[in-house]
Amino acid sequence: MPHLTIEYSANLAGAQSIGHLCNALAHCLDAQRETGNEGERRVYPLGGIRVRALRCEQYCIADGRADAAFLHANLKIGAGRSEAAKKATGDALFALIKQHFAAEFEQHGLALSLEINEFSEAGTWKHNNLHARLKAE
Repeated sequence: MPHLTIEYSANLAGAQSIGHLCNALAHCLDAQRETGNEGERRVYPLGGIRVRALRCEQYCIADGRADAAFLHANLKIGAGRSEAAKKATGDALFALIKQHFAAEFEQHGLALSLEINEFSEAGTWKHNNLHARLKAE
């Protein structure tokens, strides 16, 4: 983990713009660091980072105006990160999202949102060789 899922209205942006945003958000997650007793460490393992975007073709925003758009990001993380690390992550991700859509925000009705959901490892199943492959490189 972390897994960041973005849902956005089809009228917000094209695939290339959303692709650039996904890459920037993945780099942002990778850049998160926390200082502790052992020194500086990654908040999220590189092999666990996933960013995906789901374009919503069917939606109704507020009063249904055609120029209204939305983007909602949901970050799922495993339990155990400090409140400071979670806040820093949320602040950094949301700043990137707002910057990416600054022009659209000035021109149209736009709702941007982000939430972070922390979950327990109990009740999850994983089969992943990315961590080992990244260590081997």
